[in-house]
Amino acid sequence: MNNFELLYQDPTSGARLGRLTTAHGVVNTPVFMPVGTRATVKAMSPRELEELNVQIILGNTYHLFLRPGPELIEKAGGLHQFEDWHHPILTDSGGFQVFSLSNLRKMKPDGVEFASHIDGTRFFLGPRESMAIQRALGSDIVMSFDECTPYPCKYEDAAKSLDVTLRWELMSREQKLKDHQQLFGIVQGSTYRDLRERSAKELVKIGFDGYSIGGLSVGESEEMMFECLEWVTPLLPKDKPRYLMGVGTPKQIYEGVRRGVDMFDCVMPTRLARHGSAFVRGGKTIPVKAGKYREDFTPVDPTCSCYCCTHFTKAYIRHLMNVNEILGIRLITLHNIHYFMDLTKRIREHIATGTLNDMASEFED
Repeated sequence: MNNFELLYQDPTSGARLGRLTTAHGVVNTPVFMPVGTRATVKAMSPRELEELNVQIILGNTYHLFLRPGPELIEKAGGLHQFEDWHHPILTDSGGFQVFSLSNLRKMKPDGVEFASHIDGTRFFLGPRESMAIQRALGSDIVMSFDECTPYPCKYEDAAKSLDVTLRWELMSREQKLKDHQQLFGIVQGSTYRDLRERSAKELVKIGFDGYSIGGLSVGESEEMMFECLEWVTPLLPKDKPRYLMGVGTPKQIYEGVRRGVDMFDCVMPTRLARHGSAFVRGGKTIPVKAGKYREDFTPVDPTCSCYCCTHFTKAYIRHLMNVNEILGIRLITLHNIHYFMDLTKRIREHIATGTLNDMASEFED
């Protein structure tokens, strides 16, 4: 069964409009997915996310395995019930932690032995374990288990890593999931064209419900990221969703859409909010905590219709941040998520009207 419907292909670029159907609702693409690593999008309630028109959120297998544990979440009725989010959820497999926690893990043929970043307890996570955990979580979209290569990476190391990833992804495909769950494969291969193309072709042979592009936004230039997308997306099935993992800035999302990507996620809106940075039209950020905003009684972004911008001023939010009031973080987080929801909504509208190129000037440096 194909759960993705390609509604429109922009004739002047790779941009697409699509509809991804899951057991917990329909996702209109292109889409940005806020990250809820530990079963929560930081500082936001599920009701607020709904009011912001968030369609789908992420959870993380590695972190939820450690705390509170998949057994508890399954006993609660699954991740949707546990966190009271009754819309689609995508869970990462834990493969990114193979990269980000490289000092705490040891590679094995069938997975990775980790030392917990919390208390040092040793545990094993591989394709079988990751799929079993995600099955217990009950997410709508499950990511296969892979190794995310660092940057820079020698060709020999990238090729060896890709061999491991392809074997692990085949093992992931062979595991039993719940009937409603969709499994995405992950294209790796660092910044080497032949490896990226080999990865894409091998994954298509295995056959997945969607295809992710991983191992980018790990230190390479934007130009290299975009070039990798140009190598890969033409090799992926047109009738399956394409997901660029961990990306990114507003400009990167726009350029990714132009190159045929449908789905994006990033911690940026919430992480930057906790440090007092707010997104404004054009994809730039402003440091609301800065002294120059002490007597600025204008909204964070005068063009924005979110609750933060229609009720509060930079001076007030700066005050909240500088006296460590939680409301400051909440308001900037709300604003930033609204920005990304509005950005992808406008992108969908421009694709539909054949005017996507008109947005390019918005992201010029």
